[in-house]
Order: sequence, then structure tokens, then C-alpha cells
Amino acid sequence: MAIEINGTASQATPRPGQCLRTFLREEGNFGVKKGCDGGDCGACTVHVDGMPVHSCIYPAVRAEGKAVTTIEGLASADGLHPVQEQFLEAQGFQCGFCTAGMMMTAATFDDEQRANLPRNLKGNLCRCTGYRSIADAVCGHGGDHKHDAVAEVSGGQPLAAAPATPGQLGDDVPAPAGHAVVTGTARYTLDVPADQLPGLLHMKLLRSPHPHARIVSIDKAPALAVPGVVAVFTYEDAPQLLFSTAQHENYTDDPDDTRVLDNVVRFIGQRVAAVVAESVGAAEAGARALEVQYELLEPVFTPQEAILPGAPAIHGEKDGVFSRISRPHHNVVAEVHAELGSVADGFAAADFIHEHTYKTQRVQHVAMETHASIAWLDEDGRLMIRSSTQVPFLVKRTLSRVFNLAPETIRVVAGRVGGGFGGKQEVLTEDLVALAALALRRPVQLEFTRTEQFTSTTTRHPFTIKLKAGASRDGYLTALQLDVLTNTGAYGNHAPGVMFHGCGESLAVYKCLNKKVDAHAVYTNTVPAGAFRGYGLSQMIFAIESAIDELAIGIGMDPLEFRLKNMVRPGDHMLSTTPEPEEDVHYGSYGLDQCVALVRDALDRGKERYRAAGLDDLGPDWVVGEGSALSMIDTVPPRGHFAHTRVSLEADGRFAVDVGTAEFGNGTTTVHAQLAATALATTASKVAVRQSDTDLVEHDTGAFGSAGTVVAGKATLGAALELATRIQTVAASLTGAALTDCRLVDGAVQCGDRTVELKEIVDAARLQGVRLATDGNWGGTPRSVAFNVHGFRVAVNTGTGELWILQSVQAADAGVVVNPRQCRGQIEGGIAQALGAVLYEEVKVDDAGRVTTDILRQYHIPSFADVPRSEVYFATTNDSTGPLGAKSMSESPFNPVAPALANAIRNATGIRFGELPIARDKIYLALRDRTTAPV
Repeated sequence: MAIEINGTASQATPRPGQCLRTFLREEGNFGVKKGCDGGDCGACTVHVDGMPVHSCIYPAVRAEGKAVTTIEGLASADGLHPVQEQFLEAQGFQCGFCTAGMMMTAATFDDEQRANLPRNLKGNLCRCTGYRSIADAVCGHGGDHKHDAVAEVSGGQPLAAAPATPGQLGDDVPAPAGHAVVTGTARYTLDVPADQLPGLLHMKLLRSPHPHARIVSIDKAPALAVPGVVAVFTYEDAPQLLFSTAQHENYTDDPDDTRVLDNVVRFIGQRVAAVVAESVGAAEAGARALEVQYELLEPVFTPQEAILPGAPAIHGEKDGVFSRISRPHHNVVAEVHAELGSVADGFAAADFIHEHTYKTQRVQHVAMETHASIAWLDEDGRLMIRSSTQVPFLVKRTLSRVFNLAPETIRVVAGRVGGGFGGKQEVLTEDLVALAALALRRPVQLEFTRTEQFTSTTTRHPFTIKLKAGASRDGYLTALQLDVLTNTGAYGNHAPGVMFHGCGESLAVYKCLNKKVDAHAVYTNTVPAGAFRGYGLSQMIFAIESAIDELAIGIGMDPLEFRLKNMVRPGDHMLSTTPEPEEDVHYGSYGLDQCVALVRDALDRGKERYRAAGLDDLGPDWVVGEGSALSMIDTVPPRGHFAHTRVSLEADGRFAVDVGTAEFGNGTTTVHAQLAATALATTASKVAVRQSDTDLVEHDTGAFGSAGTVVAGKATLGAALELATRIQTVAASLTGAALTDCRLVDGAVQCGDRTVELKEIVDAARLQGVRLATDGNWGGTPRSVAFNVHGFRVAVNTGTGELWILQSVQAADAGVVVNPRQCRGQIEGGIAQALGAVLYEEVKVDDAGRVTTDILRQYHIPSFADVPRSEVYFATTNDSTGPLGAKSMSESPFNPVAPALANAIRNATGIRFGELPIARDKIYLALRDRTTAPV
């Protein structure tokens, strides 16, 4: 065969049935990504004779005699392709995993196609960006919106953003990995050349077909007889130690209820056995050949059934004290019962009471890179793990504990990670490849399929919230009472934390003397839930913010005015489930009032724009409404979140920053470079960030809970400031000037009238025995709070249920914004993901406990056409606890979106939707039933 790849004839022949994607990757073209293997996401897009195709469903044999171009071949000898330049200029990416495919599609567009991106980009999905920056990139508008994200609005007039020193705090510094992302040379987890891992084996898993069963026997022989199969691992070969797949700084935060491989399966999709073979195909064949006998056990699928007397105990054999399960025989993982004041008195004083049951659904993270890991032993016998993880140091600690290995014998590295959203704060692949590599002494790779992501990893916790709230006619909350039931699925990973956190800031943001919470996290025989963006807050805020609107309507008050009257202010205690505030949570800055004003003003301006455009009257079948919601979040997780950073001056006069935090589209690489550059009076382009390798620094809890900027950023800033002083001290010794007269400038130190180049200082420090490398540490306390307010204007067709988002606006209190363009991207991505969760995303589980939405074409994540262009505004605050005044802004933009949209729909239609998702058919049926109901 003859297949030309990027202008060079390939000497390889595709295997029978091989798709073009795997063929191209085997030929070293790692820019071709796997996102779905079903033609749904576009991450694998390449050109065949100039036409874009999804290479995962294009047979490689069909490329015979054709010219194939991958992202690696898109540039020419004259430089980058225009679309690559435009994606760099607009920073049309975050994690970047989908970017190569996006650019390969866009590179073929003509003007007519660019004019209709909703249609012509429908085959390329992005989970991170919210698509605005992608649209700017494809249309060549990268610079047009550079500063509109930082416009503060007062009285409806935009104010100029404060000027920033180029390359430092407040500048739109481009992502350091940008060039690598747009050229396809950024290396994600499995982008490792074959010659670097000789003898690589592949693992596939046999998964349970039953929701609850005991394994009686597993016959390995049929699998071992499959050509190419090397080994089979079952519960008899694995450590029996109980642990949790959830990863936190304090591992005791989660129940120990999981084994690497168990003899009891508790959900359809649970790992039963691992087959290791010379190829993926052989491993799959081996898994199919295994013969397993099961003893079926009674399952239970809903938390309401699971807590009934006599329900089958899913983890009933475990000791609750030892395993940290609240009541294993009653399927209760964790619970909280608290009352502040007296809700009975509060309801007695209320002039209006709202009662409703709110429900939120399972949502999948759908990070474009699926879970994947490679394990091998280095020349010294150390266990090496390369994994798509948000928490490399915690993975190392868990493997050390589970396999009883000394920590120094393990090294974990995360390459560039293709999205996380909390889903990669787990150990779901690393333990299995470690087991196999330790036993076989050969490299072993495990990569999940998209179906495995849906059926066998984790989801957002479904919540059922029975809410009762009261208000007085003069506009004050008198009582808030909530009965919360969360479904953690078959295992309790993150169950306590999600429940406690969800009941925290969602209640604490409002002043109310009488609050009561009864909450239970409950096991069921369904796919496990885990960490998901917002960590319980999005579910609780949906209920509480919906109720706040109902109370305001009930007493005849504007909902935003009702919020302003009841939301916490500086000096107010932030109380939820304990009578005393958390000791280390403070108002490091406060911008919630600004955020409310920013959203209100933006909605007013939007109303005027639509009136001027003649869109205020859409016809007799359309009704228009607006709604808002607010949220508060602690800027760091509780009970310690640690980071260690090292900053050094290199021999060439540039700087290096070593951090443990992983980069998965959260932008921490850029933040660390900017913080260090600001402290060292240089530019981010002269700061090299090395990260997410457990050999680099002592410890880093990980990038979750929005801690990348606040925690690791504090460590980086501290180290950089100390290094600046050390450099100035050396300069002073060289010039005889007073230390106070020595000032860092870009590339040098200015000592009075003399300028000392940094290279000269490096040489002098070596002679003096001075180490020009400093360490920074921070432990995550004290903590501040960040705020977000979202507003929508919508139109609803009363005949069809069609929903049209006319305006979307979010205001954020992010403190001093380190990188406005990047922070705006985090907010836009959070809005887009939240829109999917409120309108159509749902992991559906049937009556037998089986996930039925197990591929992307059955599970609709937002595409380009689904996401409105949101207005984003920042409050003007300066946080006293964050690095240089910054606060976190990765999780929180997600949280107020669902209730804001539900409130807008309620304002338009008069119907309160209390169950997510609010799909079009639900809107239609509710409108129909209201219309036909007897008067």
C-alpha cells in the first residue's frame, strides 16, 4: 500500500479493519486524538486529499493512494497555517485536546462556511472553552475582544481596565504551551513514541454485567489461550487492602470501601478482571473469552429504596468505624443533622412559605481525553506512572499505600491533561497498570473507551432536595429547611465531601437566623458518583436560588432586591450547618454587591438593545422573561491543601518554576509564569514552568477545588519574592550599593547608576556559594470566598416549548484577575458546561441499573450552536489572602447558571421547573398541561 502522510510516503500497511486514526498514531502522528471512536467529537479530524474526515471511522485502507494531512503537517515551510496563527491569537483552546481536530476542520472553510459556524463546526466538540474564543479564532477576530472581559461597568458605561505591565499580573499573557497545542506537538498522556517504551503491553478490562453479585469463579484458561494474551489478573492476584478511589489531602475524608479487584461487584460496569496482551485487540479478545460464574445478589437502585428497613446492604460486610462508613448496614455513607435557631419559630413568623422538592441528575464530565495510564519500571526498578490525572502526588501516595511500596520507589508524571472537571481526582486506571507492571516487569497501558467513561468512571451526584423556606412581607428570610438525599452510587468516593460542601456555602451566603439541614449520602447499585465541578454546590444552589425567587414572588418583591436584602455582607457570619463560622474562612475581599449590580445593569442594557432592534415583541406564541441567581464558594478546600514550589535563576538569565500542579485547561501554567514574572520584574515569556511530576517538588495536593491559583500560586509567589531578594543581595555585594538601592529590572538589577546583568549575578553567586533557587510553601489557609452572579433573558414558545436564550451575562468576583482573557475563558467554559447540565445532559440508568447513555450521540454535550455568547464582567476587588489579590475562578462559574435559567423560564411562563434537565419536551408538556387543565 502507499499512503502519503504529511508529504512523506508511509512504509507501513494497515491491519485488517484498522481505522485511520490508530494507523496515523502508530506512525507517530500524536496530534490525531481519540475522543470518542464513534465519529461524534471531531478530535481525530485529518485531511484526506484536502477534505476533512473523522479518522476514527475512516478505514485506513481507504487512504491508499491518497494524501493524508494531520495537524503536524498543516504548517508550511513559510510558517504556521493562518488558522493556527488565529487560534494562537485568540487563544481558542484551554486543555487543547480538541484543538487539532477543530483547526483541521476550520482550515478548509471558505467565507460562506465561516459565516455559518453553528452548522459547519457541529462535528467538532469542545468541553472547555464555551466556543466564543474558537469563533474568534476561526473568523480571525482574535484581537477584537482582548479587553472586553475586564470592562467594569458603572451606570451602564464601560470603564477602561487598569493598564498591566506586559507579561505580568493583569496582562493577557498567551498560554506557554500554545505553539505546541496548535502544531500538535503538545504531549498528552499516551503521546509516547513506541521506542521509548519497548515491549509495551495493553490492558483491557472485563466488566460486570450484573448490578450486584458475588464472583464464584473465574476461569482464566480461555483468555490465556488467545494468541497475544500475556496475563490475566483477578481479585486473587490483587491487594486486598480497602481504599477509596477519591483523592484528597486527608485520605480519611473518604470511606475505604474499594479494592483494586473485588470478589463482589456492585454496579454494571465494575471491573472484574484485567487482561494484558501484546495488542489492544488481543486484550479485548481475551477479556471476552474469560468465563465467570456469579452468585446474584439483590440490588437496590434508588437512595429512597436503599435507606428503607430491610433493603440489601451494599457494603454491609464492612466495619463502619474502620472503613469510615456512617451506617454500612443501612447504606448510609455519611450524614449531617444540624439546626441553627428554630425553624419552627421561623415558619411561624413567615408571611409566605415555599415548599418544593428539587431534583438534579447525573452528569458526566466528558473530558475529551478519556482516563488513561501507562506503568513501567525504570532502570533502577522504580515504578513509573504516566497518567491523565489532576492529582499526581496523591496518586503516588495511594499506590504506595495500596501496594505497600516505599514512596521513593514511585514516580508519577502527568503530561498535558485533556480536561478534568473533577473526574480525574480519582484513581481509576493507575492501580491496575501498576499491578500488571509490577508483576510482569514490562510497560503496561490502559486507555478507557468513551463508553467506559460513561459506564464505569464517575458522574455528578444526583441530589433530591426537599426544601421549605419562609419570608416575611418586609423581605427577610425567616427560615430555611432542607432534607437532602444524595446518590453516591456503588462506592462512596467523595460522598461525604460533596454532601458537606453542597450544604455549606449554598446556605451560608444568606443571612437567616433559622436554618435546618438533614442530609444523607446513600449507596445504590449504580455507577459511582464522584467529584464534579462545583462539588455539590451546583445541586444545592439550584434548589435554594429557585426557592429565593419563589419567596420574592410570593411577597411581591423583585428577586434581585430580595437577594440584596438577605445576602451576607462583610462582618456577617457565614453559617450553614454549625453555629460557629469556619475559623479560617474570611472575607478576604467582597464583591457580591458589585456582581449583582453588574448583572442587573447588563440585563437592563440588553432589554434596551432588544427593544431598539424590535425583538421585544417576538409574536403571540412567545413569552419573554429574565432571571438571576448568585453563588458563593470558599476559595480553597478545607482541612489543608498544600503546595511546594521552587523558583530558580538559570545560567542564561531566565527563570524556572517547578510546581506540582497539573495543567488540564485550568490555566495554572500561565498563572505561575505571570506571578513569578511580576515578583521578578521580568515577563512570563522568560519564565519556564515545569510541572506535574512527583520528582520535581516535595508535595502538591493537586489541582482541584479551584486551588491552582490560590494555593500553588501563593507558593510560587513566595518563592519568587524570596529569590528576588537573594538576587538583589548578590547585586549589592557586587556593586557596594545598599540593598535598598538595588532594584530588579527585566534581565538585570539596577543598583544606583550601575546595571548588573543577571548572567553576571549567576556567576557571582556561584563564586560566593549562594544558591539562586528558593522554595515556597503554602498550606491552603486562611481561606477567602469568591462570588458569581448569573443572569438570563429568555424567550419561550408556548406552543412548542422551544427555548431561546436572548441574553446571558455573568459577573464574577475573582479578586485581582491575573490573566483576564484566560479567566474569561474559564467563566465561559463553566457557563457552557452548566447549560448542558440544565438543558439536556443526563446519564440515564435503566430499571436494571445499566447506563443507557453510553456514547456521545446518546449524550448531548453543548456544541457550537448550543452556546450563546455570554457577557462577562469582573468586580473590582483585591483579596487579602490570595496571591497578589487574586481569587479562584474555575469551579464557581458553573454554579449559578441552572437556577438563573430556571428562574428566567419561570418569569416567562409562570411555571417552576424543579427537576433537571429542563429539556424542551418537559417545557412543552408543562405548558400543554397548564393550558388544558380545567379552570
